[in-house]
Amino acid sequence: MTTHPSMKVPIARTGLTEDEIQSVLVPLRSGWLVQGPKVREFEQAWSSFTGADHSIAVTSCTSALHMSLAALGFGPGDEAIVPAFTWISTANVVEHLGGRVVFADIDLSTFNIDPAGIESLITPRTKAILPVHLFGLSADMHVINEIAQKNNLWVVEDAACGFGSTFHGRHVGTLGNTGCFSFHPRKAITTGEGGMITTNDSLLAESLRRLRDHGAAMSDLQRHLGPKPYLLADHPDAGYNQRMTDLQAALGVAQMHRADAIVAERRQLAERYDLAFSELNWLQTPKVSLGCSHGYQSYPCLFEPELLSTALKTSDQALLGQIKERRNAWMETLQQKGISTRPATHAVHMLSFYRDKYHLNPEQFPAAQAANDCSVSLPLFHGMSSEEQTYVIDIVRGSKA
Repeated sequence: MTTHPSMKVPIARTGLTEDEIQSVLVPLRSGWLVQGPKVREFEQAWSSFTGADHSIAVTSCTSALHMSLAALGFGPGDEAIVPAFTWISTANVVEHLGGRVVFADIDLSTFNIDPAGIESLITPRTKAILPVHLFGLSADMHVINEIAQKNNLWVVEDAACGFGSTFHGRHVGTLGNTGCFSFHPRKAITTGEGGMITTNDSLLAESLRRLRDHGAAMSDLQRHLGPKPYLLADHPDAGYNQRMTDLQAALGVAQMHRADAIVAERRQLAERYDLAFSELNWLQTPKVSLGCSHGYQSYPCLFEPELLSTALKTSDQALLGQIKERRNAWMETLQQKGISTRPATHAVHMLSFYRDKYHLNPEQFPAAQAANDCSVSLPLFHGMSSEEQTYVIDIVRGSKA
């Protein structure tokens, strides 16, 4: 192991250029701060990058998911199939609309929803599937869309982590009824908070544009540029206030100028990790499914995968607990050496709200439980230096718990 002076390596870090920082001054100086020309420019850049016919900028990926379901007609008593291993907002939006969350287990090799388990969950009340392209790897959209078409279901893609990720040549978020993206600071493109909805359905896009702006039939920008800016718009829907600001959009536009470079950098960092850890049988690095390109929003690994496989095959909760304890000890070792790690994300069915409301046990979704207890994300972010990554690699290779 190479000797390094001790350093601090965060799990993620926002890296902005001076031009990107200065971009926020443009709307401040113009006086147009909310859903104006910069938002429109950001939406156009996003459509160009993803190939989506329509992009609608909103306040977060959570609001994008919520409005997507609302615009499609999802409501009280309806059911939506959600992977058990994802960020909690994928499930929360179903609750917000009065629906019932139906959890599906995941494929532990990809961390994504296991399509083989979906059809058995469909009931007459099922209206939607919410596949998540977790950590930047696309879910199996061929099978998911086939199931959805067969059963007349909507598909709302949670592409929060999906910037730069493709499935058989198509950018994620353009494969279902809508796609929903996040611009949280841990994402490849950030606007602080913020989100984007993509769709190829023109009527649905118009509905979404109304819903984000209190249900208004015309935006302030459209009214301002029209022949009678002094007249207020009609409001055919009881909408929400989910408008992105022009300050956020200006920052997004500036980053989109180097979108390809950001994606390429993340893949290069991941490839270096892959090579460095290829001989570690106690650490399983991220899989890239055939026909997919990974965006590497993060770098999620599995700790002690061979023992984990044994625990799953034998339903050995004690062994699973032992692996979790060793993982936690190893993460603590890295933390003491200045390297921040995280569990990849959480199993939603194990969180108290869903556990208690639906009377769920961790082992009901064993792969999701295993991912919850035995996953580890290592630092990966734009602007990560070679020295920082070398430090992480050397410490990981030499500090097995």
